[in-house]
Amino acid sequence: MTSLVLTNPDEFTHILRVQNTNINGKQKAPFGLRQIKGIGRRFAFLCLKIAQVDTNKRSGEITEKEITSVSDILARPSEYNVPKWFLNRQKDPRNGTYAHLISNQLDTIEREDYERMRKTKQHRGLRAMWGTRVRGQRTKSTGRCGKTLGVTRKK
Repeated sequence: MTSLVLTNPDEFTHILRVQNTNINGKQKAPFGLRQIKGIGRRFAFLCLKIAQVDTNKRSGEITEKEITSVSDILARPSEYNVPKWFLNRQKDPRNGTYAHLISNQLDTIEREDYERMRKTKQHRGLRAMWGTRVRGQRTKSTGRCGKTLGVTRKK
């Protein structure tokens, strides 16, 4: 692990808590935000720029005020003029809204989607239920997860 030279070691936080996720304070701020499930590299940079936080700062150097503004942007990005195409949940099948889901919300909605697909007997939902590949990958030789297939030796 590399050592950090800090200008204000008293104000540095080694582990931040943002959106129910622990963030490593030693990482650069946008890459620390990526530890939150549902937030990618581009969305992290966009949130920090909207909150006017320096993207070269370490996560532990961000002040409490900046953390609250970033978490507010993560929770409600459409109110901060984030374009619709940037969000990860577009045209929700239930109500047609656009939203950006993170951490627990993402898991819950994904589970509900697969449950809906199972009930309507969609091919994708059935394959998810069976535990096989869903997106058209080859299954003859890859993704066996512990099952062995090979040549047995003659005695």
